[in-house]
Amino acid sequence: MDKYNEEVFKNYNKKVGIIYRNYSGNKTKNDLFKIAHECKKRRYQLFVSNDIKLALKAKANGIYIPAYNKTKNFINFEKKTFKILGSAHSQKEVQKKISQKCEAIFLSPIFPVIKSKKHLGIHKFNALSRNNKVRMFALGGINESNFLKLKLIKTSGFGGISLFKKKTGLKRPVFLKNNFFLPN
Repeated sequence: MDKYNEEVFKNYNKKVGIIYRNYSGNKTKNDLFKIAHECKKRRYQLFVSNDIKLALKAKANGIYIPAYNKTKNFINFEKKTFKILGSAHSQKEVQKKISQKCEAIFLSPIFPVIKSKKHLGIHKFNALSRNNKVRMFALGGINESNFLKLKLIKTSGFGGISLFKKKTGLKRPVFLKNNFFLPN
């Protein structure tokens, strides 16, 4: 999420995590602090993309490292309650995220999306998920018509952007496993 959207917070399931990714270059942090306040109120976990200092300032639960970020700036960061999530599109990127100490990886896109000619599909997602000793989350192309296919994959949960933003979207995720977004 890159800005506050009240539709996202109409979900009453506590197994939800929000990733704040402000790639637009807008330097105002008002939306982040509004999101952080709402996450705390609803007991959602909050992750900030690429910025440890900002994540600590917002009292986030952790940081999110996108697939394009190849740096190892996060591997020496030690805070026991701080989680590191990442995203990947291939085995090579999965290995990079593991070397960056990611506890969980969003593997995408699982289903066809407009901005990519390729997608993993169920079989490749399952192969990547089984071959790596890290939690995998499905991401990309998940919509109401293919939502039930998530039961066919080996995943710890799923992520979505448009799925949760629109009014007719899912009001509560019904397929989250392992309580990853709940505090330990």
